[in-house]
Amino acid sequence: MKNAVFLMLNEYADWEGAYLSALLNQDSGWSVKTASVTNKVTSIGGLNINVDYSLSTLTEITNEIDLLILIGGNSWALENTELKQLIANRLSADKPVGAICGAVDYLAANGLLSSYKHTGNAQYLWKNYSSYLNPEDFILNQVVRDRNLVTANGTAALEFTNAVLKMIHFASDLEVDKKTDLYKIGFYKYCDKYGNPFEQ
Repeated sequence: MKNAVFLMLNEYADWEGAYLSALLNQDSGWSVKTASVTNKVTSIGGLNINVDYSLSTLTEITNEIDLLILIGGNSWALENTELKQLIANRLSADKPVGAICGAVDYLAANGLLSSYKHTGNAQYLWKNYSSYLNPEDFILNQVVRDRNLVTANGTAALEFTNAVLKMIHFASDLEVDKKTDLYKIGFYKYCDKYGNPFEQ
């Protein structure tokens, strides 16, 4: 069983990890858990979550985490040495990390995008980040994957899901595309392209 941990802060963006967590959690080979810097978080949409792991627990079990997902939202303008170190250690150890929306802002502010091609909500938001040292690596795409890191802007939930699933070799690229296309292009266009997914 592989373990995915979705780390979110208060006022996290409900939609940004919904497709990814649902697809992972429905697969018998994956377990999905939540984590935060507090015991409870509330989404932008008012959904309350009592998280599974504290940050200190995550640090203790880091070798058991196969995928760390950082969900965006309104509270990533924080200073937290433990969180920064956790992410830095995973990146340097070549372990898969996905970050979307405000979580990418956090990576930029803390110098965690260095040596990675990346994207985000808007690069101009990072102009005063003294630790953001590689602006030339910013790519104007919805999502960017570079080695063990996927970054995306806040309007790219499906593209983010697709790129993360391919990064972790969840299925063949075609099967991953089919899983996200069902929601991206809609049922009827999906049927025209791939056939009816509910007919055996």
